[in-house]
Order: sequence, then structure tokens, then C-alpha cells
Amino acid sequence: ANAAPGFAPVPTPQSQFLAPPMNRKSEKNLIVGLDIGTSKIVAIVGEHEPGQPVEIMGIGSHPSHGLKRGVVVDIESTVQSIQRAIEEAELMAGCEIRSVYAGIAGSHIRCLNSHGIVPIRDREVTEADREHVIEAARAVAIPADQERLYLEPQDYVIDGQEGIRHPIGMSGVRLEARVHLVTGAMSAAANIRKCVSRCGLRVDDLVPQQIASSFAVLTQDERDLGVCLVDIGAGTTDIAIFTQGAIRHTASLPIAGDQVTNDIAVALRTPTAHAEEIKVKYACALAQLAHAEETIQVPSVGDRPPRRLARQTLAEVVQPRYEELFSLAQAELRRSGYESLVAAGIVLTGGAAKMEGVVDLAEEVFHMPVRLGTPQHVTGLADVVSNQIHATGVGLLLYGSRQQLRGPGRGVEAVGGVWDRLSSWFKGNF
Repeated sequence: ANAAPGFAPVPTPQSQFLAPPMNRKSEKNLIVGLDIGTSKIVAIVGEHEPGQPVEIMGIGSHPSHGLKRGVVVDIESTVQSIQRAIEEAELMAGCEIRSVYAGIAGSHIRCLNSHGIVPIRDREVTEADREHVIEAARAVAIPADQERLYLEPQDYVIDGQEGIRHPIGMSGVRLEARVHLVTGAMSAAANIRKCVSRCGLRVDDLVPQQIASSFAVLTQDERDLGVCLVDIGAGTTDIAIFTQGAIRHTASLPIAGDQVTNDIAVALRTPTAHAEEIKVKYACALAQLAHAEETIQVPSVGDRPPRRLARQTLAEVVQPRYEELFSLAQAELRRSGYESLVAAGIVLTGGAAKMEGVVDLAEEVFHMPVRLGTPQHVTGLADVVSNQIHATGVGLLLYGSRQQLRGPGRGVEAVGGVWDRLSSWFKGNF
């Protein structure tokens, strides 16, 4: 039999499943990030050792057909895509995945900044005091159809002294906390959990995608100076704003890479699948960067022969949509009230940010420094995931590694039980 792509032939059919990789380390330290996107679903397996960067052990990717603008619209298609991505990641990493940190996106994402106050029990702040003040800040009314997805302390105040990031051990009478709270639609979150559970997996945590991406692509200096992250996916553009080292604002815009693809399909009269391929290979977000003599072949609809068009024509279709996208992001930044505080400028990431001219056009619109953010802070298959497309997946791993410092890893099992779970999945779905 032929070997699967990326794998060497093995002497017996069983050996590739029974023999773990020679360098396999403790399974309990493995973490799995599941990026459930509009155009693709990616599962990334990483190993975490305290004090060491996360090491990427395996990755699986499969086209996504069950989501629209970040929200599940077809359970069956999404389940199948998740299953394929998980199987591929399991095979590469030589393990069984039991639970995942999953991303969530969509225009239903909301945010608010809250405030809590508690007395300090023994005149010295303890971990219990910190937890109590976080709970007090968390106890804020939200709409009945929304649920809390993410909470992060911004800073603490002790007896009027502001700007405290680590209050444990400090003396005082009154402790205050300012926190950033992200909520999302209960139905959207429930559908993601349902899809994951039908694959025989557990969701360790649901993380807003822009929060996850920020762990992967932002530096601490940028967070301290003030930065706006713009994560341009296929279905949504997700925004996260940081100042003074803490997150201040999150938002999601319902315009992203799919709209660019649709514009190309309509303007060039070509099937959507070919429009996506043309966008990835030849598109340019700034028409002046495309030379007039450059031409591309454009497949036609039906039996009509393909045509050749100037690449500049393609750029003239793409540029207005990106201008609109960046203008909406700028309006959201202005509405947040932090536009004058993001001294480090804009960081673009996500699959739709991988296009010639995007950074140049963004600088023209935002009138700020702009850079392209690629995933960092990881080792192992870092060259595989050092791509804007994997910003959310890598960020979910980094978020998971931070969470697992608080308890033992539980996301991955040894490879021996894979077939038991697969057989139970097939029994439950067919």
C-alpha cells in the first residue's frame, strides 16, 4: 500500500498505529487547540512543559462546510470536518485526542468592562481575596440569550492605588478589580459544543478567536504600548484592543475573506472555487502594486473557454472590499475610545491578511504603523504553523498551556484507544 503523505512506509500495516514515535514524551502534558473556522477546521497538538515553549507535535486540517460567518449552520457537515481534522492530527502526533480548547467567533460576540470591590480579610491580599474580587466583578447582568465566554483582569486597585497587576501579598483594606468580560450567544456556543461532543471529544474551554490569536502574534511590548489586533478570517474579522498590558475591547465584524472571494467570482464571472484560488495566488490589495502587463488566466462558467485578464483588473476588484473592511475596523477602534492609545499601531493576522499590498493599504487607511502577525512562542513544527492562517490554532494551544499550569493535563490519551473511540463514534452516527 502507498504511504500516507508525509509519512514513511512501514514494514507492517499495524506498526504505524501500535509503535509510538521514538521521541514521544509524557502524554499528560499534551494540549489540543481546535480552530473551528468558516473555511477550514484545524486541530493542532502541542506539548507543554513548565518553563518551556509549547512544542507542536501534530496538525490536522480539513475544509469547513458547515459554518457561515463563524457560526455553525450545519451540524452534520461540521462534525465530519472536525472528525477528519482530529484524525489527521492524531495520526501525525501518535496520540488519541480526548478534549480540546476550541475557538468561537461571530457577530454575536459582545464585550464589557466591569468593576468589583471587596474588603481585604486579613489586611494582606491572598489568593482567596483575589478570587472574591474577580467574582464580584463577574456578577454583572448580561442578556438572557448570552453566556460568559472569557474573563481577564485588567488591573487591581488597593486603597486607591491604581495600576497593580499582581496584588497577592500587598497590604490594604479594600481591593478593587477591573476586568474585561466577553460574552457570546448561548445557541452559538451550544452548537459548537454539540459538534465537538458528537466527535467523542470534550471542550475544555471555548475561547473567542481574537483572544486566542492575540496569545500567538502579539508581543508584551505591543500590549504595554497599546495595539489593535485585526484577525481577518474567511467569515469574520475579529478585533482585540490592548493598552497598558491588558485587553480593553473586543469586537467581531461580519465582513472578511469570503466577501472578497464573492466579489471576484461576480466581477470576473468565474466559479467561486476558482475565485478563491485566483485570490490566493494572484490577488493584490493595492492596485498600484499590480503591473499592467501582468495577466492571469480566469476560468469561465459552464463550457465557455478561459480568458486572460490583467492582474490589475483583479486588484481593482479586491481593493475596494479591503478598504471597506479596514474602514469598518477603524470605525470600531474609534468607537471603543482607544484610538489615540494604540501607540504600537495595528497587527494584522488571519488567512485573508496573507495578500500582497494588505499592509500598505492598511497603513493608508489607519494612518498608523501596521505589521503582519505570524504565530510565535512555539517550537517543534514551528515552520508548519508559522503562517497567519494558524494564528488562532496556535493561540488556543498557548492559552491551554496557561490554563494547564493550574492543573494536570487531560487533553490527550495514548494512541492505543483510538480505534475504540472511532468505532463508538461510527455506531453513534450511522
